[in-house]
Amino acid sequence: MCKALWGVAVVTCVCSTWTGCTQLAKVTFRQYKAPFTLTWFAGTWNCLFFPLYYMAHLCRTRERLTPQQCFRECYRIFGGDGLTVKVFMVRLAPFGLLWTLTHYLYLQALCKLSPTDASALFCCNKAFMFLLSWIVLRDRFMGVRIVAAIFAIAGIVMMTYADGFQSRSVIAISLAVASASTSAIYKVLFKMIMGCATFGEMALCVSILGAANFIFVSLVPVILYFTGVEHFSSPSDIPWGCLCGVAGLLLVFNLLVTFGIAITYPVLISLGTVLSVPVNALVDLHTCEIRFHMVRIIAMALICLGFVLLLLPEDWDQSLLNAATRLRRQNRPAEGAMETGTGTGLSWSRKTPNS
Repeated sequence: MCKALWGVAVVTCVCSTWTGCTQLAKVTFRQYKAPFTLTWFAGTWNCLFFPLYYMAHLCRTRERLTPQQCFRECYRIFGGDGLTVKVFMVRLAPFGLLWTLTHYLYLQALCKLSPTDASALFCCNKAFMFLLSWIVLRDRFMGVRIVAAIFAIAGIVMMTYADGFQSRSVIAISLAVASASTSAIYKVLFKMIMGCATFGEMALCVSILGAANFIFVSLVPVILYFTGVEHFSSPSDIPWGCLCGVAGLLLVFNLLVTFGIAITYPVLISLGTVLSVPVNALVDLHTCEIRFHMVRIIAMALICLGFVLLLLPEDWDQSLLNAATRLRRQNRPAEGAMETGTGTGLSWSRKTPNS
């Protein structure tokens, strides 16, 4: 019960942070259209992962480690030689590249799509993750998940059809689908390379990626500024409040997705992402950002249904069979008693004589 209550709180926070991040990024692009600069700025905030993890460690455990001890304990993930250039290039750099691609492609699609469409298409990452896990990690084959993947692909096609296969919408939808694909590759690759890393090890890796993003990727926004791709007249024209809001909400969202399984069920955390689709739809309907018609609604419903089907556990069919068997066993004695009492209209039970 405690886990379920925590799950309700985490689902609410995941849904609200992802919805707020998407809506606020859309508002930001009306004033300052710079998806890569926003991606770099938000990625730099990942440096706070390990400090926030250490603060949570101080609050949860009685045996409190010093920051140096906690850092040494989490640093073991890099092996005896530590974080060398080779280890960084092989084990960390691919994740930094995939993280940047995922969020940049999503924000680039958001420039042309409504938040509802972008969030719905991003939910397809669960289907792509299943297909990659089945092919690369040799996970168990499940027919219901293949059906879910088909639903997600059908939703993508119908979403494109809803806009009439225009070149602008096709490019934007392709960017959103590419973002979902890179997100799935990130998660499958992390499971394959890092294995069962602890929360502290994951927090340290993400913080190192945030620092590397600040050091090595800072040159790209400068180049985009001087080439006029993402130009601004003066620093006062940049909506710093919106930039910090998007970065902060994205940081909280990633923290909840990464560490939420410590207090509740992973299925409940995943539900927060799919629930952001109807919440974004309500916001877009209120702000007149999107026109809803039957094809678009069916497309979003198919994608969300496929996402929910992918959350079913591997033994869901066996669990249903066991539950049905228990119900049959419980109903058989009752049915037998009714047939005994009502078959001839006589009661064969013998009463005990009064004393």
